[in-house]
Amino acid sequence: METKGYHINEIGYWRVVASLGLASTFIFATFYAFQPLIPVFEKEFAISVTYSSLTMSLATLSLILGLIVLGFLSDRNGRVLFIKLSILLSIIPFLVMLFVEKYWMISILRLIQGFTLAGVPAASLAYIGEEIDSKVRNLATSIYISTNALGGMIGRFLAGYLSENYSWQLAITIITIFGFGVFLFVLIALPRSKHFVPSSVSFWEDIRGFGFHLKNPNLLVLFGLGIVLQVTFTGTWTYLPFQLAEPPFSMSLDSISFLYFAYAFGILGAPIASWLSNKFTLDKVRTTAICLLSFGVLCTLHSSLFIVLLGLCVICFGFFTAHSLTAASVGKTATHLKGSASSLYLVSYYIGVASGSTLVAPIYNNLGWKGFILITVTTTISYLIFLNFSLKRFHQKHSV
Repeated sequence: METKGYHINEIGYWRVVASLGLASTFIFATFYAFQPLIPVFEKEFAISVTYSSLTMSLATLSLILGLIVLGFLSDRNGRVLFIKLSILLSIIPFLVMLFVEKYWMISILRLIQGFTLAGVPAASLAYIGEEIDSKVRNLATSIYISTNALGGMIGRFLAGYLSENYSWQLAITIITIFGFGVFLFVLIALPRSKHFVPSSVSFWEDIRGFGFHLKNPNLLVLFGLGIVLQVTFTGTWTYLPFQLAEPPFSMSLDSISFLYFAYAFGILGAPIASWLSNKFTLDKVRTTAICLLSFGVLCTLHSSLFIVLLGLCVICFGFFTAHSLTAASVGKTATHLKGSASSLYLVSYYIGVASGSTLVAPIYNNLGWKGFILITVTTTISYLIFLNFSLKRFHQKHSV
């Protein structure tokens, strides 16, 4: 029998929602703040675009490792400890960063920070699953996922606007102060776990669980979709500022930073996706969302800034809708060890972030924006066709 957790009419429910929402906002603001700083570092340190993007890709790689390690530890030592430590320890690299003058030192600090950032996403959804009543759990989860997008929007905007008008150090300082405030709030407000049961499964059994999922072709295509979605989304947002800084737009970085408010449409994506999937099939809604994402990416080829902005809004809505539904599909497709299946999806998701930040740089450098967009959209649509064909076979097999 499922243990009753906090209901929506209890103060504990809103303490959980507020604490995890603020924690998520800080974590993702910290993580994505360096995306608009890639062209800033390129000029300030006289380095290549590929080298400049390491502040994103290195943080992503260590975050992937952190999701696995800290997820394992939180299963055995509790969720609240790792959520609080994640916030506090993620502040320290920022404090050190304010006093370094070499780009390679900033990159190393981001590598460390990526690992510490992983504590919140590694433990939060499991905490919600254990402490929130099942009848209102979806709402808490949707709010939490929406704050992922909110944090990304805030981090990108602050870093882009302040680095152009003042300095990138000021942006980091403000996010650091916000982080201290969030830590104090979470320290006081986040309820201790009431229903946490330590896992007795060994580390190697967890690893074997990952292997079990990697042998499931239906999960593999969903993990692959996580990579493709993020390569498209992250790649577009990473290299679009370079395009907009050139004619015919010739935009300044602070002007470009206002475009990150398109993320507001991403904040709506998760709850709307949940509502639509109850009216239509999950696969149909996800397919529509991916087509919207691809259409939005194509809009960035237009010479009209209005069309580009419209495209960015469509990109954000389509991406976060597709992302939330793909995460839901992973949970439904996994027959056993659903927690490790969700962890693998997050790993694939952040592999896409790393790839979209750095690995696609040669495509942009050699083929330009048009070539980059055409390859990205072609890959996304091709994978969508492959995905739907694979899932159709899966459904036919299980309906017999």
